[in-house]
Amino acid sequence: MTLKQQERIQIKIKKIKAALAADKRYHGGYYDDSRGLRYLPPRHYIELNDFTGGLRYFNWFKKTFPDDSGYPDFLFEWSIVLFKTGRLKEAEKKACETFCSNTYLFDIFFGKQTTVIDKWEGSNLETKEYADNYFTYSNKQEHLFDFAQWLEEYISTERFVKVSNTFFDIRKKLKSEDNREIRRVLIEQEQKLIDYH
Repeated sequence: MTLKQQERIQIKIKKIKAALAADKRYHGGYYDDSRGLRYLPPRHYIELNDFTGGLRYFNWFKKTFPDDSGYPDFLFEWSIVLFKTGRLKEAEKKACETFCSNTYLFDIFFGKQTTVIDKWEGSNLETKEYADNYFTYSNKQEHLFDFAQWLEEYISTERFVKVSNTFFDIRKKLKSEDNREIRRVLIEQEQKLIDYH
């Protein structure tokens, strides 16, 4: 990447941050951000290989939007930044969250054939179509080789395989379950599975 390209990306980040600050001022100290600008900077930090800057941004995001779970690709970017800054346990947890937010992303990242899985998908963000259309990362990207190797090892661990199998079991039950109380219990089990990891 040339110096000019780096400068253009840095300008994009500054413009996004300025727009978010203006949004907060306009809404009297609260963010509305209906355009979703808050999800854009991590991609730019990764392009710049500025993982420390990316980590600062994610820390700000977590503090500013504590109830915002983010998009699947945003969570994936968070995993990359945590890995690249040596926070491996946190990276594992975020990778698990990424998987549970869209089970197709890892296959796409590794260039594997993906097929629709017969399970409950609570929103459009969890579908194969979302992953196919919006996810742009690949294990072939040179600056992600080390992350790809780590992720491949992590998703092969007994712990992750157990979590992913349990997650699929819950989602398959949710697809056919109509009883509200049973659904509530299953969703609580799913959340505990992610939190415990």
